[in-house]
Amino acid sequence: MQGAAILALCAAAGSSPAVAIEVVDETGSTNADLLARIDTLPAPTLRIALQQTAGRGRAGRSWLSERGSALMFSLAWKFTGPLARLAGLPLAVGVSLAETLAELGLPVQLKWPNDVQRDGAKLAGILVETRTAVDGATWAVIGAGINLVMPDHLEEQIGRQVASAPWLAQMDRNALMAALLTRLTDTLTAFDAHGFAPLAARWNRLHAHQGELVRILEQRDGETVELHAGRAAGVDDSGRLLLDTDQGRIAVLSGDVSLRPAHVVQ
Repeated sequence: MQGAAILALCAAAGSSPAVAIEVVDETGSTNADLLARIDTLPAPTLRIALQQTAGRGRAGRSWLSERGSALMFSLAWKFTGPLARLAGLPLAVGVSLAETLAELGLPVQLKWPNDVQRDGAKLAGILVETRTAVDGATWAVIGAGINLVMPDHLEEQIGRQVASAPWLAQMDRNALMAALLTRLTDTLTAFDAHGFAPLAARWNRLHAHQGELVRILEQRDGETVELHAGRAAGVDDSGRLLLDTDQGRIAVLSGDVSLRPAHVVQ
């Protein structure tokens, strides 16, 4: 993959994202790399790794992959609004990725708050980490990993069914990244100006568990604790999950909680 080729493909599609692009053969974590340099980044920066040896997901979970099996990247983006306005950012990124994949012939759904699913299994994960720079600006480092192929031994190591996208694996990686970047930068620009509210309806159309009975779980001292149970009713304008419970409708903040269908034990 090459940064110049990605930007040229964006330009050919009528987009000119003002983003610096770095491509590295191998690193621990592209998110960690950008966070370590957040005070020195001159502009939004996209960092792509052909292999990550210490990829991370939400709540400190590991993201396992091997060379050539996934598209792994992080985008550092500077926001003008305060940190509190970024609450719905992972969901906005999910909409962007899902709509791009659908345009490329791969329909997917979204699992609250930050997973992209195909046929009920996880295809891509999103990790957003924020920092306040020395100049007071709010930066978000948006990491994404998309499974393109999934070797049997890697899925066994992960320990659960994982989706893949062999069709996209045959696509030129520069063209795939250009398509994702074009929509993502447009989404982030609009999100900075207007927040998540204009994207809420689009997220709800892609909701994998709309109308289903689900449980909201949290890890406490190594144990799984059920916080809420009810019927998923989409998300509100700030990205909170709306849950119809026996006590009425509640709104659930993401934090480090997880959503599971009611029939799934763990």
